[in-house]
Amino acid sequence: MALLSVANLCVDFVARTGTVHAVRKLGFSLQAGQCLAIVGESGSGKSATARALVGLAGPTAQVSAERLELDGQDLRGLGEAGWRHIRGRKIGFILQDALVSLDPLRTIGAEVGETIITHRLLPRHKVRERVVEVLDQVGFTDARARLDHHAHQLSGGLRQRALIASALSGDPAVLIADEPTTALDVIVQAQVLSVLKQLKQAGRAIILISHDLAVVAELADQIIVMKDGVAIESGTPQEIFRNPAEAYTRQLLAAIPRATPPVADGAVKSAPEKLAGDVVLTVSEVSRRFGTRNALDKVSLSVHKGEILGIVGASGSGKTTLARVIMALERPDSGLVTIDGAPWSRLSETRRRPLRHAIQLVSQDPMSAFDPRYTVRRLLGEALEAKGVEKSLWPQRIGALLASVGLSQLDPDRRPAQLSGGQRQRVAIARALAMEPRLLVCDEPVSALDVSTQAVVLDLLVALRDRLGLTMLFISHDLGVIRQISDRVVVMNDGRIVEVGPIDTVLSHPEHPYTRALLEAQPKIPATLAAE
Repeated sequence: MALLSVANLCVDFVARTGTVHAVRKLGFSLQAGQCLAIVGESGSGKSATARALVGLAGPTAQVSAERLELDGQDLRGLGEAGWRHIRGRKIGFILQDALVSLDPLRTIGAEVGETIITHRLLPRHKVRERVVEVLDQVGFTDARARLDHHAHQLSGGLRQRALIASALSGDPAVLIADEPTTALDVIVQAQVLSVLKQLKQAGRAIILISHDLAVVAELADQIIVMKDGVAIESGTPQEIFRNPAEAYTRQLLAAIPRATPPVADGAVKSAPEKLAGDVVLTVSEVSRRFGTRNALDKVSLSVHKGEILGIVGASGSGKTTLARVIMALERPDSGLVTIDGAPWSRLSETRRRPLRHAIQLVSQDPMSAFDPRYTVRRLLGEALEAKGVEKSLWPQRIGALLASVGLSQLDPDRRPAQLSGGQRQRVAIARALAMEPRLLVCDEPVSALDVSTQAVVLDLLVALRDRLGLTMLFISHDLGVIRQISDRVVVMNDGRIVEVGPIDTVLSHPEHPYTRALLEAQPKIPATLAAE
């Protein structure tokens, strides 16, 4: 008997412009100890499926199914009280948007312990120890010391791990993981995948939603490929990876970025001619401390005009802090940042403000960067107004910006909460591009995107660099993405730069042990699943 059984699941969203059929006639069964992976592009219906399975599809959603059973219990028609009894205890749900999913007013210990207390799984005096145990399980360092921290005090990767711990704390029979490794560096990603494998081996049923097919290959027993709300193909990993029946599936497989070049690829993207250009950005001996921790420890680097410099490292290595210092959102404790040879980090905000349009940030968490009340039209219009674009030109420019990031069909009157994670990230990139910046600081800009959309956005950024001579810092935990876009790469660990050089040289012949560890931890499609 299947632990979870679904037949003809449909999810529709009613909007002013009509009904959106997010999921149509989806069916599957899942037994204890199995992992079902659902893959597809942003907007394909993956997350809508996940939310429907835990009663969180939203007030505008209409969910119907011929069968929706968990361990023999019919979930159709459950009210909110019924779903609260199910969620956390019988079905754990890992969301993909960590910062907005964690309560900013609650500590991590309270967040992870909520399910245990709500369902009365342990006496209160034992909850804290269970929380520490679960945080350790998902790769937290100094878990006990982190119990009283809040979400804003954690890096993106640590926030995601806290969400995973929260979903595991109630020991549910079914775990739905919606992009559970999106914000994680490859080393922590490997730890989380190891946890999920152990849970599966212990009899846990897992639904894994991911745009990372290499992650899927390591864990899944069955794969469903979705497009426009429909399951267009399903099968075992061997069937999907070695002999895909649909052109769309082959497209997804072909778009997977590789961390190391193929044997036949002799081109090294060191781009020495770009290093002959003027230095746009210089970071000199910059340090930044938070309490007793060195987030940055005497970091120095330079970026030349037209160069794309990749920055890679584990969560908490200092990548985002470095980006914030460069953007002058954090003041360094020591050291200096200069733009075109002129002081930047030591300017007063009054003198810096007129220059900010030239330096734009694409963050890893667009939901927290957007005013939730604003429509896409207003978000982009606000940037165009700041740039001084005549208002009569806004409709044309907004349409062009959305088309440039693959959202030409998006209704610009939708709000951030009505968009998928990938759509929100693309709107964030479009808003940054509206300012026509000279220096673009990209902090995990494609982490929420499926591989085919990643390729579109990366190609767009390269085209922008080539057309405008734009200089970029590109921060990512995905070594395949870093290789695909960067000319040079900086490897960071514990707030320090441990290796720097041409991208293919560093990734093909790493010198530092930490760089080698990153490469070894990168998810790879097993040779047994390689296409024939």
